[in-house]
Amino acid sequence: MIKLELPVVKFSQDQKDFRATIRSFLQNERLAGTFESKCDSWLSGDSIEFSRKLGQKGWIGMTWPQEYGGGERSAIERYILTEELLAAGAPVAAHWFADRQTGPLFLKYGSEEQKQFFLPQIAKGECFFSIGLSEPNAGSDLAAIRTKAERTDGGWLINGSKIWTSGAHISHYMIVLCRTSPYDQNQRHAGMSQLIVDMKEKGVTVRPIQFLTGEHHFNEVFFENVFVPDNRLIGTEGNGWKQGMAELAYERSGPERILSTYPLLEEMIHILRENEDEAGLKETIALLPDLWTLRNMSMGVAKYLEEGQDVNMIAALVKDLGTVFETNVAEKARLIISRIPSMSSNDRLSRLMAQSILHGPGFTLRGGTTEILRGIVAKGVVAQ
Repeated sequence: MIKLELPVVKFSQDQKDFRATIRSFLQNERLAGTFESKCDSWLSGDSIEFSRKLGQKGWIGMTWPQEYGGGERSAIERYILTEELLAAGAPVAAHWFADRQTGPLFLKYGSEEQKQFFLPQIAKGECFFSIGLSEPNAGSDLAAIRTKAERTDGGWLINGSKIWTSGAHISHYMIVLCRTSPYDQNQRHAGMSQLIVDMKEKGVTVRPIQFLTGEHHFNEVFFENVFVPDNRLIGTEGNGWKQGMAELAYERSGPERILSTYPLLEEMIHILRENEDEAGLKETIALLPDLWTLRNMSMGVAKYLEEGQDVNMIAALVKDLGTVFETNVAEKARLIISRIPSMSSNDRLSRLMAQSILHGPGFTLRGGTTEILRGIVAKGVVAQ
């Protein structure tokens, strides 16, 4: 039997007070009409103004060193903030990827020049990043990417394309995983590098991919002889696969993998209580033990990440189980409550149902397909 151990996180009084501060801020912002709660807000809810407000409060780059604009706070404090933002359905998508994974990537592999230039801007909520990984002809096989960068005077020229690129239309920069050496069937993970592309650079074209809801978050991005200077290579040339996989641990294990449909769950419980629907309430509340378990697993991974431990397998497991939970919330709502899901409805529950159901197919794709994640878990089990 394989035993997976994760630390149990208990909140201090200071951390509880911090949570109360965040809730008060979010409540005031909602009352002021700054935002309207929505499901999947970390992916499809962007507000440049709101991101800047968080930056002004020191709530972006919270764990980073102060010399780079960070707050040098704990991973658990950042987790508390993230939970509250997602539970409130706040519009955090604009800065999400830069805060979640680009910053940690720079801290681990970036040059001093890159850290000094990018991190303070990100922490202020003034610099957004997208991540260029998937490609049209590669499917879930990331090692099959064909976007390439060739040497030129003073840097590189990138040619190729990326797909399902979150937030590329509002990003200032994209970290592109590309081939800087020819593809070798016998060493498929070799020869890849990560380059920072300025999205305003000549030769970059962004085309929208709309959700079923009509919302725009995903994109196709094309590169035609796009110049990238030498100082925009992250880490070591040819080490892109290893760097990218370390980055994905941050992407797969956070509370966004279990709380995308939380606003719907909360509204369901509220409506069922109002209607004194005991049977429906009992069935809905049966989801809470799964939520509690996943939350504790996710916090344990956050603690391990702070300690620098390898969490690739457990992060994949959290993401897989979280996908199932988020989908179950939407399905329960559809079966238990008599409402017609509608994005344009004045009824809050109907809107949240529509968002959850229509975004649902993407849950099993983003951050790695279910099949890929289970393959990672299986390999990890065999290795143990």
